[in-house]
Amino acid sequence: MRNLVLYIDPSVTTYLIQAIAGIVIAVSAGLVIYFRKAKKRVSDRLGIDENKNKEVESDDISFNDEESVG
Repeated sequence: MRNLVLYIDPSVTTYLIQAIAGIVIAVSAGLVIYFRKAKKRVSDRLGIDENKNKEVESDDISFNDEESVG
């Protein structure tokens, strides 16, 4: 058997950590997107409306000219 001596440079270690973190983040983002689409598909097939009990505020903006200083 041969004795191997390996040296791993600290910059390579940092690069590997960043690469692994990037892969983990990309895979988790993909899983979240897939889960949301699957949840929506199942909700549509079962006739479940997740927005049924939510209240929606209007986007109306009103300005009172009487209160403006001019």
